[in-house]
Amino acid sequence: MAQQVKVPTVGESITEVTIANWLKKDGDTVKMDEVIAELESDKATFELTAPQAGVLKIAKQKGEVVPIGTIICEIANGAGATATTPAETKSSTTTASKPMQTTGAIKEMKVPAVGESITEVTISTWLKKDGDFVKLDEVLAEVESDKATFELPAEANGILRIVAKEKTTLPIGGLICKIEVTEGAPATTTAPAAKTTTPASTPSTTVSYASGTPSPAAAKILDEKGIASSQVAGSGVGGRITKEDAVKAQVSTPAKESKPAPALTPPVIASGGARTERREKMTSLRKTIAKRLVAVKNETAMLTTFNEVDMKPVMDLRSKYKDQFKEKYGVGLGFMSFFTKAICIALKEFPAVNASIDKDEIVYHDYCDVSIAVSTPRGLVVPVIRNAESLSFSQIESEVVRLATKGRDGKLSIEEMTGGTFSITNGGVFGSMLSTPIINPPQAAILGMHNIVERAVVQKGEVVVRPIMYLALSYDHRIIDGRESVSFLVRVKELLEDPGRLILGV
Repeated sequence: MAQQVKVPTVGESITEVTIANWLKKDGDTVKMDEVIAELESDKATFELTAPQAGVLKIAKQKGEVVPIGTIICEIANGAGATATTPAETKSSTTTASKPMQTTGAIKEMKVPAVGESITEVTISTWLKKDGDFVKLDEVLAEVESDKATFELPAEANGILRIVAKEKTTLPIGGLICKIEVTEGAPATTTAPAAKTTTPASTPSTTVSYASGTPSPAAAKILDEKGIASSQVAGSGVGGRITKEDAVKAQVSTPAKESKPAPALTPPVIASGGARTERREKMTSLRKTIAKRLVAVKNETAMLTTFNEVDMKPVMDLRSKYKDQFKEKYGVGLGFMSFFTKAICIALKEFPAVNASIDKDEIVYHDYCDVSIAVSTPRGLVVPVIRNAESLSFSQIESEVVRLATKGRDGKLSIEEMTGGTFSITNGGVFGSMLSTPIINPPQAAILGMHNIVERAVVQKGEVVVRPIMYLALSYDHRIIDGRESVSFLVRVKELLEDPGRLILGV
């Protein structure tokens, strides 16, 4: 008997979904609980599983928008499916039930609290399959918030029952999965028994729907690299392409398809390159960045003041001692430590630049927690160097390298990205000559560094060529006056043009 498959209810406010992709073709034989399609709503993407084994008959095609409750396919009982499924089910249940005993307890795993401002998370990738035996503290899934990606460990030994599928967005406290608590572990002879019972079908059954399918994080990285998922071998469960696979993937350079030589006729503008487009849903991180940047523009009286710095003294000092610095401390001597030290000295002299607004109060900080903007594959993150005013040059450089590396690997914690009092952003590494950086709330100011360009300047009545960098200080005019902002930037300029002052603190 054929069973009709309808679009399930996926949320109170969701009235329709889009068929993002069919993972099985019309007429294919499917197994019970096998994922057959990916459905996409305006909030999340989730998987549609087969309610029974049988032959798939597709009613709605890929790309169609269908209301909740609409029939999108039917599954008719198939001889092949019914013949193999009971046998496989019986063998799996008998072999799995021998070595371990269920206690009857069910451990519900819910979304943990991961930060004060985070209200929801997205299930990025399941590292285990539904029905797998898992051990205590074994990593089950990667969960993504608007600020960071973190791992979800198992809270008990037992059988995993997945409740929230990949790409599902859940609120804090939402149910992710359940673990049927067991005593003991599954027998190690399960895999060989399966091989001896179905030797002829092994090659075909090892390929699953997940084979060659990237996880959400992996798909974004591959898109940014311009690499097709078909060119990457997946190492995840069922052949799924994981985030690590995407990071390691290299852009192949096959020979470009040869285009036919243009005919010797007048050129036609319409015959140019392909005019293709693609659309992607914004990630949680990108949505949060967008909301906060718009809020800053609307809720602060932001102004930007500029100055220029002769970088020759810093560059000369760096060139003279960079080898000894690297040999002694094991980290390179960059410009960031000079700027951080100069900023900390200036912040002590102009405390309003290091302050923030809390309702109708101004909060002055007697410490300098300097945030550094880091560009990552997921978007812009701003980790914090704590108590930068008390750190040495080598400690600052080491902390910059550590935070930047964790940011690019998506391993930053919530604590490492909250609580800064002042920010630095370096657009110069990308070639920016001048910009007006946007404040990182609740901070009141941010310093923008830019590229260093040799320019003709007048010094002591003579025209000389010097490596010049433009600096930009964006600040909240509600608590920082023009005199303070300009004086702060002039002080930073003075310290950088005479780096001996950074050592002496004068």
